[in-house]
Parts: sequence; structure tokens; C-alpha cells
Amino acid sequence: MHEDEREDELSLLIKVCSRYAPSRMLSFNIAHIIVALQLMGRLERVSRAMLMRELMLGEGSTKTMIKHMKMYGLLESSRRGTMLSKKGKELYSSISRIIVAEASIPKCSIAVGEFNYAVRIKGIANAIRSGVEQRDAAIKVGAVGATTLVYKGFRFVMPGSSNSVYVREQGVMDSLQSLMPEEEDVIIIGSASSMKIAELAAKYAAFTTLVNMLHHHRHHCYYNNHEHDRSI
Repeated sequence: MHEDEREDELSLLIKVCSRYAPSRMLSFNIAHIIVALQLMGRLERVSRAMLMRELMLGEGSTKTMIKHMKMYGLLESSRRGTMLSKKGKELYSSISRIIVAEASIPKCSIAVGEFNYAVRIKGIANAIRSGVEQRDAAIKVGAVGATTLVYKGFRFVMPGSSNSVYVREQGVMDSLQSLMPEEEDVIIIGSASSMKIAELAAKYAAFTTLVNMLHHHRHHCYYNNHEHDRSI
């Protein structure tokens, strides 16, 4: 995905889960929007009850989320349910090129929770520092933590290290390999007291990382332009 296109998609997601005018704090976040888009992308139409169940949101929060998504032209509704608009389908396709694979992970030595969910994000190894940022983002949305793995040299390594990650459980290694990682990909494993929270946490941590990349890119561009102007 082109850098400018990714910026546009991330900016749109941020707007959808932001408050407009004076209003109460929202109970949904960027991960809820992503999972809702994925559900509708796979199933075509969904009911409000399904969204409430899959996103672990109350009726009022779900109605507000749908309203926000409609405001930005992402959804359409009929008696048969809620579905993605053309713009919503395009955003879903873009998300599918960012989170390219995902899977549940058994309780194991490399994850910190009873329930664990992994997402593979394409080619963002350079955005990962220590993994603390992803852990903190996951905790923010109710998880107990997150584990970040970078795929380099055909092996999984911890952020900031060149040492391979030792996975004792063969079943867990099989699950990680089933994500079919490529060089410079990142795996984020959300860990929580339920699989749904673990999934939301992994996706929230993934997109928090991408949003931080966007902010860094904008700051870098501003700094370079400012320095260029000073040199003229």
C-alpha cells in the first residue's frame, strides 16, 4: 500500500472513532471499527445484535458506532441488516492489506494470558522499538498485555534483539507459522481474559503502532520542509 493511501485510511479510521461536537466519551475505539468492518466484509450483512455480541458493546454504544460509520459513508442499512457501502468495502480491502493474517494462539510460554490472539502486520518492523508500546496499548483496552515478535531472517525475534524467540510448544509455533510471515513483518499477540478482548487488544495495538508511524512521518516531513525553507 502506498504511504499516502495508508495515511488517508488511518486518518479516516481515527475520525470515525472520534467525538464530534460536545458529546459523551465514546465506548468504542479503532479496534471495534476494524472488527465491525471485517465482520461485514466477510458476512456481507450483520444485525445490530451480532455487532453487540462480537464487539462486546452495549446497544447504545453500538448504535452510536453505526451512526459514526454512516456519517463517513462506510455503511448502509436495510431491513435485512447493516452492510458496507462502496467506500466501506474499499476501507475493508485496505485493512486486509495491513492485517494480512490472524489466528488464536493457545496458552503458552511466549504469551501472558489465558486467551491469546495474534495478528500479522505487513512490513512494519522498523516501527517497532521495544514492544512496550504495543503492550501498553493492549492494556489500555482491557487486556493483560501483548507480545510483539518481528520476523527477520526467516525466524521470529524479540524487538531490539537479534536472538531467535524460543517457543517450547510445537502447536504454538505451528500457529505462528500458519500466519505465513514474511521478512520485516510483525506479529502482535494480544493476551486477555477472553478471546474477544484478546482480538480487540491485538488489533488496537496494531493500529496504534500504525497511527504512531503516521505521526512520526508527518513530524519528519514537517521538520524536513522547515529545514529546507530555512536554507533557501
